[in-house]
Amino acid sequence: MNININFTGIEPTEAIKEYVTEKVESLTTFFEGIESADIDVGMKSHHHQKGSVYYAEFKLQIPGRPSLYISKEAEDLYKAIDKVKDHMKVEIEKVKGKMHQLDREELRDVKGYDGE
Repeated sequence: MNININFTGIEPTEAIKEYVTEKVESLTTFFEGIESADIDVGMKSHHHQKGSVYYAEFKLQIPGRPSLYISKEAEDLYKAIDKVKDHMKVEIEKVKGKMHQLDREELRDVKGYDGE
């Protein structure tokens, strides 16, 4: 899997890179066919009334499907990354379920099963 990490408004550090890479690679346990991941982490603005607001965006490419995109914000960068990872897991499971349903329907057609 090809992983591209972009930083916006913050200094890139090895700790953040390793944390993001670990979270993205953990998604392969739910779906092994992920081709690439484009990740953007950082702060959109330093002038927020509620203090620092960090964000994380994941965009995953899955073969034969449109890319999956999720963006989340949090007061802590690591919390934002965790939120995105958790929501991406749910989306991957939905896609995987749809793919299995299509496979079952194709098998039914091949076997001549008409549902009666």
